[in-house]
Amino acid sequence: MLSRLAQQRAGAQAALLRRKILSTARGTGSALTARPQQQQFVQRRALVSAPKPGDGPLTERRPDRELPSIESTTFRWSRTLPTFAALIALASVAIFNYQKLSSPIVSATLYALRTSDKGRAHLGDEIYFAQQIPWISGEMNQLRGRINISFRVKGTRAGGVMRFASYRPTARGMFETTEWSLTTDDGKVIDLLEDGDPFKGVVGGVDLDEDDGEATTRGFRQVKK
Repeated sequence: MLSRLAQQRAGAQAALLRRKILSTARGTGSALTARPQQQQFVQRRALVSAPKPGDGPLTERRPDRELPSIESTTFRWSRTLPTFAALIALASVAIFNYQKLSSPIVSATLYALRTSDKGRAHLGDEIYFAQQIPWISGEMNQLRGRINISFRVKGTRAGGVMRFASYRPTARGMFETTEWSLTTDDGKVIDLLEDGDPFKGVVGGVDLDEDDGEATTRGFRQVKK
């Protein structure tokens, strides 16, 4: 009896093991066959366009976002670069004009025009620049010895353009005035040098040819013999 019971139990356990092995093998095979099918239906994430103005604060960026267009960046530079160059050129012109305006030559010529009898007769009193921001045209090169400027002036009676030209014949010489005239608005040209040259000895430097001996000892202590 005992041997029969042992044989029945052993047979039942063997049958259970066979069922477990078969069920495990079937599950593994179904999983292996299902994986390729699942991989075939996997879709990639689509590219997302870059944020536009007005979309709100950008708190997170996806790594597969769309890159900005190169054409739009190039077009932006083509619009701003000419504007930047124009501003630089305008600032340079304004700086050079201010340098001429602050020169003592312009102040001296304007003062001489105020005290000139011919200038006051045609322009009147209160002679000053015609514009709030005067434009000094022409060349002003004291180092090379060339001055040729003109600017608009006005008085209580009329307005016009004053021209002043002077040059230095030698590097150690004095400036000589070649033109100092006033052209009124009606086209009349007035020579202001007929009454004399008020700029003689004012525009330019000192005549060094006459003071060579004094210039060598100026600034040094002289030893008594």
